[in-house]
Amino acid sequence: MPKVNTYVDISQIDKEAKRDFIDRHSPFVYVEGEAVKGQKLKVKVRVGNEYVHPDDFDHYIAYVQLWDGDTLLGQATFTPGSLGNKPNQAEVDFYIVPTKDKLKLNAMSYCTKHGLWQSETVEVEVLEGQPATV
Repeated sequence: MPKVNTYVDISQIDKEAKRDFIDRHSPFVYVEGEAVKGQKLKVKVRVGNEYVHPDDFDHYIAYVQLWDGDTLLGQATFTPGSLGNKPNQAEVDFYIVPTKDKLKLNAMSYCTKHGLWQSETVEVEVLEGQPATV
């Protein structure tokens, strides 16, 4: 099984190079708006919070995934140069439709040089939707 790297609180790390390394590889999950059963919900995943990642032919973010627990909800795949061959933050908007009471969202990102990285889990309460009117 490959090693999965996880984000640690970079404010606790003294060395700038290590802060940069951890942050620029870590995916972050942002839920926009309220989650309502049966209604589309926008979930943004961004790789890197304070720091940008290279976009070189041999060193780039190859994919970003969104998970709900053990269920893969979506994946975006990148090729080298997708970000203009300049350091930047890979960012993906996923649109999902919740069907249960709670979501346990986390993201994975894969760097071609530094492997697989996992976000912290974001728990989201899902509200009951209004019945559809005919």
